[in-house]
Amino acid sequence: MTTQELFRIIVDGGYLLAVILFIVGLKGLTSPKSAVRGNIIGALGMLTALLCAGVDAFVQLQPADTSAVGAPTITLWLGGTLVVGLAAGAILAVKIDFKEMPQLVGLLNGFGGIASVLVAAATLLIVTTMGENETVVSALATALTGIIGGVTFTGSLIASGKLKGVVSDKPLRYGGEQVVKSVVVIALLSLALFFVLDISGVERNFLFWILVGGSAVLGLLLTLPIGGADMPIVIALLNSYSGLAAAATGFVLMPPNTVLIVGGSLVGASGIILTKLMCKAMNRSLANVLFGGMGAVVEAANEDEVYEGKIKQTAADEVASLLKIARRVVVVPGYGMAVGRAVTPVRQLYEALETEGCTVEFGIHPVAGRMPGHMNVLLAEESIPYDKLVEMDRINGSFSNTDVVLVIGANDVVNPVARESGTPISGMPILDVDQAATVIVVKRSLSPGFAGIPNPLFAADNTLMFFSDAKAAMEEVLQAYKEV
Repeated sequence: MTTQELFRIIVDGGYLLAVILFIVGLKGLTSPKSAVRGNIIGALGMLTALLCAGVDAFVQLQPADTSAVGAPTITLWLGGTLVVGLAAGAILAVKIDFKEMPQLVGLLNGFGGIASVLVAAATLLIVTTMGENETVVSALATALTGIIGGVTFTGSLIASGKLKGVVSDKPLRYGGEQVVKSVVVIALLSLALFFVLDISGVERNFLFWILVGGSAVLGLLLTLPIGGADMPIVIALLNSYSGLAAAATGFVLMPPNTVLIVGGSLVGASGIILTKLMCKAMNRSLANVLFGGMGAVVEAANEDEVYEGKIKQTAADEVASLLKIARRVVVVPGYGMAVGRAVTPVRQLYEALETEGCTVEFGIHPVAGRMPGHMNVLLAEESIPYDKLVEMDRINGSFSNTDVVLVIGANDVVNPVARESGTPISGMPILDVDQAATVIVVKRSLSPGFAGIPNPLFAADNTLMFFSDAKAAMEEVLQAYKEV
């Protein structure tokens, strides 16, 4: 057995191990109790895949004439890029605050897309300069990688920018936008056909980059018309796109890379499943998401009509008194709780209530926050028991038997106008908090949520508004509760 054959066996075995770790890790992510372990297993799978890819590249790049490119040079390049990537990931993991995690996820989706494009471009350059034979499957995969990767890259940048606030979260709509998108899609498919069949007369590397550029424009056209309220769906969808781009890249490489194909397929499939779940949670169709028809501007009621003369303000002492006599309390967290860093006093209040015999649960809407599972992870990190995090479908039937609902930084997910027609959130399932005896809303002001519409819940007879920063409000309530 030659050294290269031995390395081939090691690499293939490592790729198989990486795939197994990916599958086991993904399985672990299906439950909050095993999510941390699943994440670690998945990360080990990725490290295994990277190391195997490095060995694979070393073997393939090592020429017979070692005077051309020596082993130390190849090792330096491969090892250096691995170290830089690992260091960048470690720094991001440590430095990024959790409330910024949705923006980071959006950027990572974009990185995945552009990485796939660059790998496909490098492989195409090798093919065209060295005159190697390219199969129809490889050519088709290269074209698909360029399209999906380009859309993913620019779409993810816009999504991340909307979440960060550097790009307006308002939908950018214009007349004939669907026609424009359709024309761009048809043009890209035509270019892809010319590329695969090599009948355009244009140099193939140049044609590939035209395809990528057009796809980048399409990514902008698809994402800019989407409002901030729909970002959780967009994040899930772009995550799927990044996986599909990686899977297509696996077919571009020669020989095809199994771990890229399988790993990318897992990400693509899980992303699509999550997207459909998010669509259901927001009453959106998948076709509506794919064609960027979300976030349409619909004329809403005037805030003065909804709120004037109907808002009842409260303070920490009154909230504490209500909580003191309550037997059942439901906390509904939203993005405002994450931004306000209020999760620690919320956990301390939960513990104080439970100590005195009050039943406390957390009502979790699937799209509360700015990405799927945002609130679940935030509360779990604060060591709040998993069985206290109750999903919308399970908890909605119990609000009529709830003494106090504490809404902290949430808006659209508790807005009762979703039950009416003709609004931006019509038909969206919501948490039925208005059925509780008393609703206390902790919010800085009456400003609307991502949907940009007033919330009649704030003016309801059984609602009290506590206008304050989320952390300061919860600390005041906790202190007052201890003194009652």
